Amino acid sequence: MRILALDSSGLVASVAIVEEEQVLAEYSVNYKKTHSQTLLPMLDEIVQMTEQDLGEIDAIAIAGGPGSFTGLRIGSATAKGLGLALDKPLLHIPTVDGLAYNLYGYNGLICPIMDARRNQVYTGLYRFEKQEDGTDTFCVVEEQMAIAVSELAEKLNEKNQPVVFLGDGVPVYKAILDQELKVPHTYAPAHLNRQRAAAVGALGIQYYKEGRTETAMEHKPDYLRLSQAERERMERLKKEKEQA
Repeated sequence: MRILALDSSGLVASVAIVEEEQVLAEYSVNYKKTHSQTLLPMLDEIVQMTEQDLGEIDAIAIAGGPGSFTGLRIGSATAKGLGLALDKPLLHIPTVDGLAYNLYGYNGLICPIMDARRNQVYTGLYRFEKQEDGTDTFCVVEEQMAIAVSELAEKLNEKNQPVVFLGDGVPVYKAILDQELKVPHTYAPAHLNRQRAAAVGALGIQYYKEGRTETAMEHKPDYLRLSQAERERMERLKKEKEQA
């Protein structure tokens, strides 16, 4: 099985081709360029370097949100276009799930956090449970959500378990977490603490085996909340209605 994976949900742009037993190629950039400048050139480079025929892949895994509204639209449009052109199914991987999958095999609670602004984060809670055959099963303890950092700290204190954090929300909210958390906590190392298309692809393989596919036409990003422009519009309409 061979999966093409894309992630442009955050600051990192990442593309990978993943097989069941190995990552054939991965290209990630965490720099000041827009994903519209980087994603397709990165994909083209990987295809050329691996001499890959995209017509031979089984599916396209895409980090489907939450995250940057613009980044999600770019990634989704790219995945939908490829899916339509290649007649391949899509695998919608929740962004925070994909982040958590970076820490495959970690023995403890995993808490990815993405900066959602206004002292909020996109997050979820995960763990890996060891099976009798020695493999680890990815378990969603709490599905991805948008939540205030202080509320997240309170939730984790109630669970009273060691936790590891990763994601672009760490440098933004680390000081608050260190101050408010009463449970043992650590932070993932640099090579594992951001979005990686390889993790999206590896989780995508599990989705594919479970039949959790969708067509390119069915796919749409999961923003979890309204954009700032939409929120401001609703507030404006509410004020106009109150004044009428």
